[in-house]
Amino acid sequence: MSFLLKSMVSGQVKNLGLGGSDEEKKEEGGTLDPAAAAGMTREEYEEYQKQMVEEKMERDGLFAQKKAERATLRVHLREKYRLPKSEQDENQIQMAREDVELPEELRKMVNEDQEEEDDKDSFIGQIHSLQNMDADQIKEKAQATFSEIKQAAEQKCFIM
Repeated sequence: MSFLLKSMVSGQVKNLGLGGSDEEKKEEGGTLDPAAAAGMTREEYEEYQKQMVEEKMERDGLFAQKKAERATLRVHLREKYRLPKSEQDENQIQMAREDVELPEELRKMVNEDQEEEDDKDSFIGQIHSLQNMDADQIKEKAQATFSEIKQAAEQKCFIM
């Protein structure tokens, strides 16, 4: 009697669209086929799954490549500013399994920064920075330097 009642209730629930059919299959010992649940044949479902895995692998590869490029940039900056190396960055570069180079935009930025620093370090760069300074500031700086040199000489030489 309970089977008959259960069957009637599940039939009514099924008609309402509340999923009575899934419960019936589980009770009967049947398994749900994911392909049938997605409305595909088994071959279509397998192809779909294969395509999803390939796309995920491609996304993961691109993500690893970007991480390696960022790590490469950090390595270059650490070398430039003589900071300690990071093992994590080196591991990310190795995980990319390819020759990792800086992206073109980042390479241009690094080169521009290097050129600016080279210009500042050159004699002409020093002259340009002097032109930007105030004449009074240059005079004060020269007098302070002269005073320091004179004091150092007086301390070292007792004859003066």
